[in-house]
Amino acid sequence: MIKTHIAGLALFAATVCMPSTGFAQTGGTVAAWAAKPAHGWTDPTHMMLMDATQAGTRIVAVGEHGVILLSDDDGKTYRQARAVPVSATLSAVTFADAEHGWAVGQWGVILATTDGGETWRKQRMDISVDQPLFSVEFTNSRDGIAVGLWSLMLTTHDGGQTWVRTALPKPPGAEKADRNLYHIFSDGKGTLYVVSEQGTVLKSTDGVNWTYGATGSKGTLWTGVVMPDGRIVVAGLLGSMFQSRDGGSSWTSVTSDAKSSITDLVATSDGLLGIGLDGLVMKQKSGDGKFEISRREDRATLTAALVNGGGKVILFAHEGVLAAR
Repeated sequence: MIKTHIAGLALFAATVCMPSTGFAQTGGTVAAWAAKPAHGWTDPTHMMLMDATQAGTRIVAVGEHGVILLSDDDGKTYRQARAVPVSATLSAVTFADAEHGWAVGQWGVILATTDGGETWRKQRMDISVDQPLFSVEFTNSRDGIAVGLWSLMLTTHDGGQTWVRTALPKPPGAEKADRNLYHIFSDGKGTLYVVSEQGTVLKSTDGVNWTYGATGSKGTLWTGVVMPDGRIVVAGLLGSMFQSRDGGSSWTSVTSDAKSSITDLVATSDGLLGIGLDGLVMKQKSGDGKFEISRREDRATLTAALVNGGGKVILFAHEGVLAAR
């Protein structure tokens, strides 16, 4: 279990690093349980889900117990992937195209698929230390980066056949590089960003050399997105949000009136969507600085959002898949 000093980190400590409830029935070590193939579940849509993305027109979501869900009807129905080699909690998923995808999570596991998520194979897993990976990004089917706990950054240039650890520079004023790296994202033009602790955003134009940028906050950042107009928006602990209009060189605070931690940001056809803890849903229309803030009646712990082919927003949460709206 991760020991945390930031209240918001409980979200990840409780999801990515907590042993399965089924572990007590299986015996052995937590690591041994996590390395076993994922079970088929009666109703996996009600299990904890951490991230979701699209593989072409297919929706792919990942979560606890190695669960990977697939939907081919814009999120109306879901089924489990046919073969997943681990039961470790999966925290993030990405696809380079409709067929090639990767998922990462507990015990530094990295899974890959070449058939749109139907079957997965293990590329990496280190059961000697539970150093989870929180996010993964591929700019094409060969070049990818995964990031996680204690400045863990792994890079591949062969589609994940080999992963090499990247030694990050020390943050300003720190003795070593040990920041937790929570979300990596791209501007689609070769520049990569990683949101981290203490209001820090890492930036690289080549995936090799990284610099630290300060938003002015001391809180943890969970998520970030590049908007169609080039604006970069990052957000995190207790509703904190910042934006940059110069490629991350400088940051300004964004007033959102959100009080709960923001866990995901999504660029939509007409603006920006944010979700978070305690059922938080926030929307900002293009050209309008104001946010429309609402909370779900169920106060669900929202973890990911995407817009389906019909333009409806699908939410994913600790409680599972929530109805499109």
